Amino acid sequence: MGRQPPDRVVVREKRAWTDETDAWKQERAIRKGYRIRWGYVAIAYLVEALVICTSLAGAWFFAETYADRNDQSFWFMLLAPIVYAAIELCRVPLGILIRVQRDWLIKSLAIVGIVMAAGVTTKSVSQLGEMMFHPRLAEASKARTTLKEAEADRGTIDNRIAQADARVAQYAAEAAALEKRTTEASSQLAGLPGQRCERLSGTNSRGKRYNYLRCVTDPRTATIAGSMKSAGDERAVVARNLTEARAARAQLDRAAADRRVTEAEGAYRDAVRRSQLHSFTAMVYGADPVDVTDQQVHAFLRIFVFAPALCAAFASTLLALCAVQVRKTYRDEDDLDAMMHAEGVPLLLNQMAESATQIQDAQRAMREAAVASGAAIPLDQRRSPTVPQAGTPPPPPARDDDRIERPRP
Repeated sequence: MGRQPPDRVVVREKRAWTDETDAWKQERAIRKGYRIRWGYVAIAYLVEALVICTSLAGAWFFAETYADRNDQSFWFMLLAPIVYAAIELCRVPLGILIRVQRDWLIKSLAIVGIVMAAGVTTKSVSQLGEMMFHPRLAEASKARTTLKEAEADRGTIDNRIAQADARVAQYAAEAAALEKRTTEASSQLAGLPGQRCERLSGTNSRGKRYNYLRCVTDPRTATIAGSMKSAGDERAVVARNLTEARAARAQLDRAAADRRVTEAEGAYRDAVRRSQLHSFTAMVYGADPVDVTDQQVHAFLRIFVFAPALCAAFASTLLALCAVQVRKTYRDEDDLDAMMHAEGVPLLLNQMAESATQIQDAQRAMREAAVASGAAIPLDQRRSPTVPQAGTPPPPPARDDDRIERPRP
């Protein structure tokens, strides 16, 4: 089935309706003095919605990380982000207000409001940026701390080994001295004479008979036995200390310390390699990512966090500012955007009259030249048109639909 040509009447009506609508919009824009591109405004509000949603999500994750959800502190940490999200909604209307308001006081207040709202947005977005880099920075910081501890342990390993050896030697000497003391006491105790016992009998003062066995011990025996007991107790304590000192000395190994340092260096390099911030900082300063300092990393972190946050704070506002098209003269413009001042109207009319006179003179000269050359026949010498006879029906009028209309530009 072939394509049917469109109905020209319907097309003409649609075109007339479109022209009328455009003219009404143009007249309203001239009367109001500005025109708003609502598509740009919708994009600006979409950006605001994304910023608000991500800020609230980041605040939720932040509170969930550092507070218990069952505790009130979790909900306390969400109050301020909610207020910040409400302030975010003010930036786009304030940007539109700057363009449509004529009072400079109101414009100044709107500019101050935009700067304040942008500060809130900068805070929220910078927190999201810091949260993005925080896990890798924390991992790298932990690995760096472990490496420093391993290096410090290796740096003091010789001193601690010497101290442990001295402690073991001291306890061993004390144990040997106590052993010698115990041996000497045993020899002295063995060289003492034994008890001397004798039986005594007789009559006491009451006239009763008594008979018993009395044993006499050398008085040095008790002293030597006490010394042996004290030496035994001290030897038990020294033996326990000697065992602990030898166990502590066994844990001190130079090879193990070097191995721990090597493992810590490998872990730190892996953590730094997974950290984008260390890589960017190393590219900026022209150093190895492992050699960059914490001061350099945090200085670059400020740039990486606050610069994008500041740009994001003004992005939707700039879009809202560009969405408003302000007409310079408001109601004093015509459809061609020309300035129409009262004192310039007579001059413009005179110029238009002179231009029309010049055009008419030029056309008259062209006609006279054409008649003189025979290229044209004057109207008074042309054949008179035929008059239809009575009873002859007049020719049908030309249909308006049969005209070929040129497309409008």
